[in-house]
Amino acid sequence: MKALILSADFFEDAELLTPYYRLKEVGIEVDVASFEKGKITGKHGYSFEVDIAFKDVNPKDYDLLILPGGKAPERVRLDKNALAIAKHFFEENKVVASICHGAQILISADLVKGRKVTGWRGIQDDIKAAGAEVPDVEVVVDGNLVSSREPSDLPSFNRELMKKIGKNL
Repeated sequence: MKALILSADFFEDAELLTPYYRLKEVGIEVDVASFEKGKITGKHGYSFEVDIAFKDVNPKDYDLLILPGGKAPERVRLDKNALAIAKHFFEENKVVASICHGAQILISADLVKGRKVTGWRGIQDDIKAAGAEVPDVEVVVDGNLVSSREPSDLPSFNRELMKKIGKNL
C-alpha cells in the first residue's frame, strides 16, 4: 500500500506529521507532494522534504490520499494537478482522509456535494455551501472519506483512517 499527502508551506504541522508517521509505523510507503520538490515548512516551523511535484504524480500509483490542513490548502486548491489527483481518488473510490482546512481542496475539486464532511469551524459554512452535510464532530466517515476538524481530533482521525485501510493496531 502506498499513500500520498498533498501539502505546501504553512501546513498544520501535527496534521501532516501525525498521519505520516502513523502510516509509516504500519509499513505504508508515504510520499509528500507539493508544487515542486524541495522543502515545505509548517506553521510551527517543522520542515518536510517533498518527494514529488503535483504535476509529476500519477495517482494510479497510490492507494490512499491525505489532505492535512493549515494554510497550505488555500494554495493547493488552486493547482489543477492537485485537484485532478483528488478527483482520481474519488472516481476510483480510494480512501481519502481530510483534516481541518484540507476540505478546501475537496470543495475546489467539486467532491463534497451530497457527502458528510467535517472540517475546521471557519470553513464549515463553505463545506455546506458546496453541498455537504457538516456534522460538527471529531471524525466523520462517509464511504471512502474520513474527515476531521482540527489537531485535537487526530487520535480519532488516525483511528478511523487505520480502520479504513485495514490496519487496526
